[in-house]
Amino acid sequence: MATKRHHHLCSSYFFLLLPLLLQFYSGESQLQFNYYAQNCPKAEDIIKQQVINLYNKHGNTAVSWVRNLFHDCIVKSCDASLLLKKAGGIESEQASERSFGMRNFRYVDTIKEALEEECPVTVSCADIVALSAREGIVMLGGPRIEMKTGRRDSKESYFTEVDKLIPNHNDSLSTVLSAFQSTGIDVEGTVALLGAHSVGRVHCVNLVHRLYPTVDPSLNPEYGEYLKRRCPTPNPDPKAVLYARNDPETPMIIDNNYYKNLLNQKGLLIVDQQLASDPRTAPFVEKMAADNGYFHQQFSRAVGLLSENNPLTEDQGEIRKDCRYANSNTNNVY
Repeated sequence: MATKRHHHLCSSYFFLLLPLLLQFYSGESQLQFNYYAQNCPKAEDIIKQQVINLYNKHGNTAVSWVRNLFHDCIVKSCDASLLLKKAGGIESEQASERSFGMRNFRYVDTIKEALEEECPVTVSCADIVALSAREGIVMLGGPRIEMKTGRRDSKESYFTEVDKLIPNHNDSLSTVLSAFQSTGIDVEGTVALLGAHSVGRVHCVNLVHRLYPTVDPSLNPEYGEYLKRRCPTPNPDPKAVLYARNDPETPMIIDNNYYKNLLNQKGLLIVDQQLASDPRTAPFVEKMAADNGYFHQQFSRAVGLLSENNPLTEDQGEIRKDCRYANSNTNNVY
């Protein structure tokens, strides 16, 4: 009887300890809501206010915050490796062709400076990437997403991994689905995440292969002619401001108009249009096109999952003093 009772108690203790054991072995679970409540209680409010200020001055910053989250988190970890400049043997991920068109990195420094003034070397650049994306999504008319914090910053860049891990505009839908699946995001979530293409723009360099020498037959003919007016040459200058909006109707609102456009053969990139024709994704496109609330719900879920991809926590990484440089390199650049 005592043995059975002892066994029962051991089992009870095991189940009580199980959540702690899981937390120990999972970096994701070590993130938590309101991580800075004690050591920097104004942190999230400061980031929110800075995002609002920057949006009011430069509206396109909001789109940049969303893109930063994707580019940072899909490459190894949500660890702000994207923000590192070339220094001390580090090659910047920003130099990759996959980072073409990314901008506004300097305004991340604006947010970081405001945080450093309030609580020095406390809030990670990785959390700035995550929380600025959350606030940017709100500024773009998208849903407010509950997001955990407690990420730490990478001391290294993953420049050599960027091309392998970030899909490009010519990749197949299968490649894109696989890339997101590796971060724990299912097909429905991937369809929702690509809804971020509802905002922003695409440079003509990434479009002309669908327009010249003949217009891609999967494009709505009228839309194809509109794109040719936006991109009048098959050899656009990469440095020129030649682009088309992802969504001409609501170009700065994260909404389901993106999916309505896909159903009308107005997908800007090949992978966009494939969403509407591939049997794995088409049902979700139709459902999101019909219900903006459902799209926002799935978008929130997918962004949350992406933001928790393999974070550095506890004693991993560091809290950078300057988001552009690992702490070991700051003496070399100042």
